Amino acid sequence: MQEYRDLGFGRVVAQQVRGRFLAHDGQPTSRKYGLGAQRVERFYLRALAEPLPVFMAWALGALLLLNGFFTLAYLALGPGALQGGERLGLSDPFLRAFSFSVGVFTTTGTGPVFAVGATTHWLVILESFIGPFVLVSTAGLLIARLTRPRMRLRFSESAVVAPYEGGRGLMFRMVNVQPAELSDVQVRVSITLYEEVDGRREREFYPLELERTSVDLFTLHWTVVHPITADSPLRGMTPDSLREAQAELLILVSAHEETFSTRVTARASYWWDEIRWDAKFASIFASATDGVLAIDVERLDRLERLEPGSTSTPAPRELAPPGPRAYTGG
Repeated sequence: MQEYRDLGFGRVVAQQVRGRFLAHDGQPTSRKYGLGAQRVERFYLRALAEPLPVFMAWALGALLLLNGFFTLAYLALGPGALQGGERLGLSDPFLRAFSFSVGVFTTTGTGPVFAVGATTHWLVILESFIGPFVLVSTAGLLIARLTRPRMRLRFSESAVVAPYEGGRGLMFRMVNVQPAELSDVQVRVSITLYEEVDGRREREFYPLELERTSVDLFTLHWTVVHPITADSPLRGMTPDSLREAQAELLILVSAHEETFSTRVTARASYWWDEIRWDAKFASIFASATDGVLAIDVERLDRLERLEPGSTSTPAPRELAPPGPRAYTGG
């Protein structure tokens, strides 16, 4: 049976691609053409994906921009278009028009200020339709953000090739930074390598065997390890050969999110220059208090340097495949 290792990209397409498939945070670098503009869908997905402070800043900026547009429109109709502003103590025409626009836009009322003239009334009617629609849409996006099941994993800044079980292992760390708990966490890791095939360079995809592919509880952190055995596609690899192969580590994580009781996924990628050699991860565990095991997430990226050549020079023979090990959260 033919073994498919192209991850669904197709052999021809996969060979033609240059650069990485995923950004480090898991965002795809590929594009699709022929689907139309899809501006609304892209805007919706972008609004859901942006950090909350960025989303709130954009929403506030859009509301101020719209109100500024209507304010200028009221001012363009002349000083007699709006009356009654004196009772509010707003002698400045711009502030009077802006206050009136906000009252119409948000349907909270304009107080003693009122519109004069047919054109001004039609402008008020137009704003009274646009304002509630924009506010409801913004509120809907905010609710969708708050109720969308998702998983926020923080991956170590670098992967490392470190000593492991008498040999070497490729490993990276990750931790859940969401308050919601995750369970039944599963991970799949593949690597892409340019290799010489029949006299030409082709990109090959290899799934990597892991020390363990799942954990039932993910309350601390997880160091995912690929033992570099005699059967590993990384056997005999060095930093130079990894660079020559334009290697990219592709990671897919799925888990059960307990708050919404559904499956969620996360992706990540390590380019060849994001894989460190002759180093190992420093301890992430913090001082335990009252017998409670604790980690310091700020230590997730910390490395300890090893003697030069400790892992960048392959051993004469790679280690044998290890047996199953107990998960220790390390």
